[in-house]
Amino acid sequence: MTLAPAPPEAHEAGAYGGGAPRGATLAAPLLRTFDRRRLALLAHAGARPPGKLLDIGAGRGRFVAHARAAGWDAGGLEPSLRGVEGARARGIELRRGAIGDAEVAPGSLDAATLWHVLEHVDEPGRALERVVGWLRPGGALLVGVPNLASVQARAGGARWYHLDVPRHRTHFTVAGLHALLRSHGLEPAATHHVLAEHNPFGLWQSLVSRVTSTPSWLYHALKRNAPLRSRDALVTAAALPLAPLAVLAEAGFGLARRGGTVAVVARRV
Repeated sequence: MTLAPAPPEAHEAGAYGGGAPRGATLAAPLLRTFDRRRLALLAHAGARPPGKLLDIGAGRGRFVAHARAAGWDAGGLEPSLRGVEGARARGIELRRGAIGDAEVAPGSLDAATLWHVLEHVDEPGRALERVVGWLRPGGALLVGVPNLASVQARAGGARWYHLDVPRHRTHFTVAGLHALLRSHGLEPAATHHVLAEHNPFGLWQSLVSRVTSTPSWLYHALKRNAPLRSRDALVTAAALPLAPLAVLAEAGFGLARRGGTVAVVARRV
């Protein structure tokens, strides 16, 4: 758990600031693949459209748009003004608010997603209690979080890509996440350790960050938050050939249930 309070601007500035990242257009097909994968995780656990889905921590609404295209009656909840305005620019209206103050009718959702959101809240148990109340009996919740018990967490140490202090408030092991879900009326139906969306890049960036002056330099450069001309750029370029090895390594770690992130689909009991 992160004890120091998060600065008020933690989710509005720096890597979380406004503006499209460099290479956003080129990355769009890959991001659509990731969105399809999230929907597939729900479908494999029996949660399929039509139905009402809420993406909690919706960012700029990309997943909401994809879920609607797949047949869901999908909406999004996003606390940051930056995200809500970015979604509106794409023609997607999101509700602005945090989990604690959102007005969602009890038992009104067939599915909800907390994709790399639960680690950002100070009281994940209280947040889950609220979200569970929004689900109908048997409704599905998809949760994705960094895995504190992963190989890359140990290899990255204080420069683990998914550590992200102080924005990340709590980190989870798989056993801890399962226990938290069960304690709030959710039964894990499927747990996934091989995840292409975050794991290979997380491992590669964690290792590269051990020798750069700016942790996660490439990520910050893509987010326009770090200078392109620096020693870190040379180190990153030299390490690019290691990226395929990170893909293979994370596939192996995931099969051993030690992937850098984990996704759990749970149902309200």
